[in-house]
Amino acid sequence: MKHLIIGGARSGKSRLAQHLASQWQQQTGGEVVVVATAECQPGQGTMAARIAHHKAHRPAHWRTIEAPRQLASTLRNESSAQRLLMVDCLTLWLANEMACGQWPEQKSALLDTLPSLPGPVLLVGNEVGQGIVPLGEQNRRFVDEAGWLHQHLGDRVEQVTLVVAGLPLTLKEAGHDTQ
Repeated sequence: MKHLIIGGARSGKSRLAQHLASQWQQQTGGEVVVVATAECQPGQGTMAARIAHHKAHRPAHWRTIEAPRQLASTLRNESSAQRLLMVDCLTLWLANEMACGQWPEQKSALLDTLPSLPGPVLLVGNEVGQGIVPLGEQNRRFVDEAGWLHQHLGDRVEQVTLVVAGLPLTLKEAGHDTQ
């Protein structure tokens, strides 16, 4: 099962992903691996605090892999039928790839790789396109690319959930066509 979980900042999307991963682990006895895309560098106090918050709220026995770039290859290397991969978060990965000029290629690689992965994947992303149109060409491009990424993933995954105020709203459910 491939599942996209989107929502605004602090909406509860990571908490939902962790809950689903814990349920899956209890049911299957499989391994959960967190694929963290944040790249924390010295002097980034706010980002360091966010990372620490996420680490503190997930089980200590879950393995974490830091993958700020090259997400598709990380998923290919780590996926197995008895391992759930929780990617948190797509939006940070997008920013990293755009900053390095590798965005179109890396997006294509992810979209091509996702269907062939043997194990379950939870993809967490920030829904950034519901506010005002941002000023600045780079900011507008980022919002556009995030929206297009979520649309393309929504076509390829079995389930899509929007989280608002900590409450999940199923937009696409496994076995139900949305067209």
